[in-house]
Amino acid sequence: MADIPEKELEESRAALAPTMAAIASILPLLAKPRPLRFDSALNQRWIEACKALAAAWANRFGTGAERVRPAIFGLYSIAVETADVDCLRLGEALASAADQLEDATQSPRLIAAIAACIESLTDREGLEHPAFPERASHFAQRLESMAAPGAAIYQRSAILDSLFVSEANELLERMRDALERLPPDAYALKLAATELALAAENAEMFGVMHLARQLAESMNSRGKDLDDEQIRKAVQESLQQLAATIAAVNR
Repeated sequence: MADIPEKELEESRAALAPTMAAIASILPLLAKPRPLRFDSALNQRWIEACKALAAAWANRFGTGAERVRPAIFGLYSIAVETADVDCLRLGEALASAADQLEDATQSPRLIAAIAACIESLTDREGLEHPAFPERASHFAQRLESMAAPGAAIYQRSAILDSLFVSEANELLERMRDALERLPPDAYALKLAATELALAAENAEMFGVMHLARQLAESMNSRGKDLDDEQIRKAVQESLQQLAATIAAVNR
């Protein structure tokens, strides 16, 4: 390879000089960590309180039933300490939702709003997540709307139900195909079950949601043994139960 003339090298350096100077000027900004909005110990307590609430909510049909309300008010007490407008509003909205959970007839929309809110709080950055203010405002508004007059008056949409059934049946077929593959594809089955659980939660079909979640979680322990006749039969029974539950939506 021929040597590049010194004159051309100098001209290239001169042409690149402004660009290199600009890059050098922004490098310190890129390396500089984002300033913390909250005391680190306070944020850690918030994260732990969110974990406790998520665990209680996940087990609300079992051992966590009596822990949901205390967990919500525990989080609210930390929100008060932050003196942050978004935290306070979210804490108050959750506390109000906790009061509504005491009602004998719970709104499916309220349950869906609380579930989505709690899921959003499980981020490991806690209060320091860049999107936290927007998330807090969004879920506070959503929860507040549940307490508004007439919020409990709710009628299902036959069109939306039909769309859900169509999507659910497609996901169910994907799960069946995954089970019938040689070898069975546990990952594809779990992915489709997880997608179905999310779609069911958004459609407020909580029976389907719980069945799909149970199936997805079972793949963690059963996934490697889908060739086993008993395990395969158990998964097939779960799929049949899901199919029957989905079929009942439009009845």
